[in-house]
Amino acid sequence: MALSLGGKTAIVTGAGSGINLAFARLLLERGCNVLIADLALRPEADDVIACHSHKSHTAARAIFQQTDVREWSQLERMFRTATEEFGRVDVVCPGAGVYEPLFSSFWHPPGIDPSLDSATSSRYAILDINLTHPIRTTQLAMAYFLAETPSSPSNSSAARGPKHIIHISSIAAQVTPFLAPLYNATKHGLSGFVRSLAPLDRKLGIRVTAVAPGVIDTPLWRDNPEKLRLVNESKGDEWVSAEFVAETMVRLLEEEEVEVEDPEADVTDLLSDIRKDGRKTVKVEGGLILEVSKDRVRKVEQFGDRGPKGKGNTVGNAKLAEEEIVQKLGAGEWGKFT
Repeated sequence: MALSLGGKTAIVTGAGSGINLAFARLLLERGCNVLIADLALRPEADDVIACHSHKSHTAARAIFQQTDVREWSQLERMFRTATEEFGRVDVVCPGAGVYEPLFSSFWHPPGIDPSLDSATSSRYAILDINLTHPIRTTQLAMAYFLAETPSSPSNSSAARGPKHIIHISSIAAQVTPFLAPLYNATKHGLSGFVRSLAPLDRKLGIRVTAVAPGVIDTPLWRDNPEKLRLVNESKGDEWVSAEFVAETMVRLLEEEEVEVEDPEADVTDLLSDIRKDGRKTVKVEGGLILEVSKDRVRKVEQFGDRGPKGKGNTVGNAKLAEEEIVQKLGAGEWGKFT
């Protein structure tokens, strides 16, 4: 069920910057039309739209739809627009996400500055963005995919062609940093959601997979001083490039098998499929989650996984930030309403 991207169409949320923009670029280079859905575009994303506009004469087109992913009506509009513009949808990436932002963080309760979550709204924005939006977008994608099914169910998936939904989870689905409880919860939920939809691949030809990146060099980190201060390169912290994550995402679309590595694995175990160089080949199928760290891709096992290790998975100043939180909690005023 590998996908040839030429002539296909993708919807990518959050592609105004970061991993999702890098992914959109690679799709366009392969001849795949892209609808970019985001609140706004950074200058580099504007350039992508300009280079792949109606007048650019490139093989693939890119269009922008301003989208607040918390609003389900705007998610529905993405699919209507993509269908009207391109006639089809083949790949969906609900990639928009935030990392425990000040405006919606467990450590800044609703109704108390700097949180923008209302104490009476009964919801957290981060949950709507990071978890509810990918779930709802997946529902919409499935509805559109299945609507293309011909009347005969015996050959429906073959006639429709392969369809892919690719999510962006995180190493936080395993390592659970104290600094980001709500973010951790969303990524745990998202990884479980992806695994639960694995049967769609073999039963209906809809493949749902995910990547789980480490610490990525994107504006989400670089443009946020409260996050950037967590990274200490003098202590060995290293960045993972957005382009490397995007390349891995494309591999999940284009390839039936991918090579991964696990240097922590026991290469002397005769029952293991790990080669002596610490690498192995895994089948790309529904439910697969690939951890992406510094120059390394590893399969995240559902059971007995060793967890993320190595370069690109650490933030050396996390303990200092944790102590700041604990001090505030101990002051006796945290979370109180006037």
